[in-house]
Amino acid sequence: MRADARRNLDKIVEAAAAVMAERGAGAPMELIARRAGVGVGTLYRRFPDRNALIAAMGQHYVHSLAEALDRAAERAPDAWSGLREFVLWAGDPGRGALAAALAELPDETFLNMAEFARTRRRWLERLDGLVRRAQADGRMRPDVGTEDVVSLMNLFACHPDSLPPHVAERPARFLGLMLDGMKAEAAEAAGDGPGGTGMVTGSSRV
Repeated sequence: MRADARRNLDKIVEAAAAVMAERGAGAPMELIARRAGVGVGTLYRRFPDRNALIAAMGQHYVHSLAEALDRAAERAPDAWSGLREFVLWAGDPGRGALAAALAELPDETFLNMAEFARTRRRWLERLDGLVRRAQADGRMRPDVGTEDVVSLMNLFACHPDSLPPHVAERPARFLGLMLDGMKAEAAEAAGDGPGGTGMVTGSSRV
């Protein structure tokens, strides 16, 4: 795909996320095109119907998660630091419109999207590997697993409206505090023993 075509595609997907976050999954395609700064014809050439656009939104989102996780893991000094950086990145409110829009859609929307499922599985496996490395390094408490990390991301990225107002106003602070509770020192201070880790098996969208 040419660079200009990729930029148009990214603009449309990001605009669709923002519009659907504001207006719901039934937002007019014309409004999405206008927000993206492209013609309606360009939008329909890329996405012949709403389902095609939603599929692209889901794929774009999980692909961005995988890329961000890889970046954090590569540049961080250790696995725990990389994990923390990634979760804070994913929970940033400016990035949450797409996650929130996708979370409003029924799970059935994504059941038959093979590429979405493959990409999601790959990033979850990478995340699980990072969690296990952080635990092996003694930085992350052993009774916290990948599913717990995904649940935390799901709350802040996909369902920010469910947060108390004072938490929603300062998400980075409270997400950071919750991450601190996953550190090995927190378990030692509380006197908690080790537990299972386990790969995530839930149906959360992130």
